[in-house]
Amino acid sequence: MNRKMLQTLFVFLTVTLVLFGCESQNTENTTNNDGSKISVIASFLPMYEFTKYIAGDRADVQLMVSEGQDAHQFEPSAQDVAAVNEADVFVYSSDEMEYWTKSLFNTVENDNLIIVRAADGPEKSDTESVQVEGVADHYHTGGEIKLTAKLTGDVDYDHWHWYQRANADEEWAVVSGQGTAAFTIEAPEDSFEVRAVIYDHNHNVYAESEPVELVIDNHDSHAHEDEDHAGHEHEEHSGAQAGEEISIVGLADHYHTGDVVTLAAEMNEETEFKSWNWFIREDADHEWEAVPDQETERFEYKTTGESFEAKAVLYDHDKNVHAESQIISVIIDDHENQDPHIWLDPVLAQDQVLAIRNALIEADPDGEAVYEDNAEAFIEELKALDKEYQTTLKDAAHRAFVVQHQAFGYLADRYDLEQIAIGGLSTEVEPSPSRIAEIADLVQEYNVPVIYYQQGASSSIAQTVAAETGTETAVLYDLEVLSEELIENDLGYLEAMRHNLKALQASIK
Repeated sequence: MNRKMLQTLFVFLTVTLVLFGCESQNTENTTNNDGSKISVIASFLPMYEFTKYIAGDRADVQLMVSEGQDAHQFEPSAQDVAAVNEADVFVYSSDEMEYWTKSLFNTVENDNLIIVRAADGPEKSDTESVQVEGVADHYHTGGEIKLTAKLTGDVDYDHWHWYQRANADEEWAVVSGQGTAAFTIEAPEDSFEVRAVIYDHNHNVYAESEPVELVIDNHDSHAHEDEDHAGHEHEEHSGAQAGEEISIVGLADHYHTGDVVTLAAEMNEETEFKSWNWFIREDADHEWEAVPDQETERFEYKTTGESFEAKAVLYDHDKNVHAESQIISVIIDDHENQDPHIWLDPVLAQDQVLAIRNALIEADPDGEAVYEDNAEAFIEELKALDKEYQTTLKDAAHRAFVVQHQAFGYLADRYDLEQIAIGGLSTEVEPSPSRIAEIADLVQEYNVPVIYYQQGASSSIAQTVAAETGTETAVLYDLEVLSEELIENDLGYLEAMRHNLKALQASIK
C-alpha cells in the first residue's frame, strides 16, 4: 500500500512540476506578505499550464479536469464545487468549451471569487451595459409582454439571448425564440425575472442587463376566473394533476448539435405510478410526438440541430394521465459552429495569458511584479512558437490537412491552412457514411497523405478513412484531455504544439 501511495505521489509531482516546466518561472517574492498563497483553480490543461507559469510560487494552482477526463464533457463533483467555494480565482477558457461552468457558478457560494474567462482576453467585457426598456408596473396572465434591450455603446453586435428564472434561487434558462433585442411573450401565471445578454462575433458575452422582475398581478377577480378555468381543465383531462407536480431537472442553458440531452422527471409528491412517456414538438404550432424508447423518468435524446420543446407525462395503472410536467424548451445553439479551441492559436493564447495575469493581480496586488514578469516571459515563448509556425509553413504549396475532429480552425486561420474535418466540433457525434465517403473523395482530390486524429480520442474514424484511401494516420494534440501519453512524455503546451507543427509537415509541404 505504501508503494502504491508513493507511485500516486510521483505521478502527481510529475504532472504539476515536470509537465509544465515550472522550474523556469520567477520564484522571487513567492508568497504574500502574510506568508499565505492565493488559491487558484484552473479548469483544464492549457488553462492550468498558463496559470501555473504566470503564478509561479505565489499561488496554489489546482487542476479541476484531471487525467483522462474530457474538458468539454466534464461534470464537476461536489468536491469540485467545495474547492471553488474556497478559491480566490477560477480560470476557464470559454462557455463554449467548458459549457458546464454556468451550472457550476450557479451552485458555488463564493461572493469573493474572481472568475476569468480567458477567451475574452485582457479587455473586460463590462465596459458597456444593457438596459431593458418597456417594463410595465404589472402584467395580467395571457397578456402580452413586450420589452426592448438597449446597449449603451455603439457596436455592430446583434446576437442576443434572453434568459428567465422564477426567482433569485433558481437557475437562468434561455427563452426560446427570442434571439433579437426585442422580447415578446405571453404573460404566464406567475411573476418571474428576465435579463438580456448580447454576444460578440465569437459568441463571448459582450454585455448583459441586470435582472428585471416582471410582476404578474391578476387581481382577485382574475384569480377566481383562473381557479374556475383550472377546475374545468382538470375535469377535461380526466384527473391529470397540475404540471407543477412534476419537476424537470438537468436542463442545460443550451446544447450543441449532436449533444445528448439528459433529463430527469421528478414527482414533487410520492406516487405508486411508474409508467412514463416523453413527448417533443418543434413549437406550439406543431403536434406532440411520443419519443420512442423513453418510458422511464429519465430522458436521453441526441440532438439533431433544431431546438424543440419537451414534456414528461406520468400515467396511472389504467393508462390515464396522472400528471404532466410544464413544457420546457431545449435550445440548440451551435454559435454558428463556433470553434472553442482558442488556445491552439499561439497568438490568441497570448491574450488568454494576459487575462489570467490581470485576474491574479486583482486577487494578489502585492504579486503584480511577479505576475507581470512571468506573463511576459511566457508570452515571449508563445511569440517564438508563432514564429516557428510562420517560418515552417509559409512556403508550403499544399496547405490542406484532414482531421477527425474540427478542433484546429483557429490554427488553420492563423497560418492560412485549410482544415478538412471528418466530423464536427463535437467529439460525440459520429459522421455519417456519406460524410466519410465525401471526405475520402477530398483526400484523393487534395492528395492528402495523412489523416489526423486527436490525442485522447478514438482513432477509429480516422482509421476507416485511411484504410479506404491508402493513407497514414497521425496524432495531433488539442489538449482537451490530460492523457497518459502527455504525462509519460512530459509534454506541456509548448512541446505539444511543436509536435503538432512537426506532424502537420507530413501534409503541409
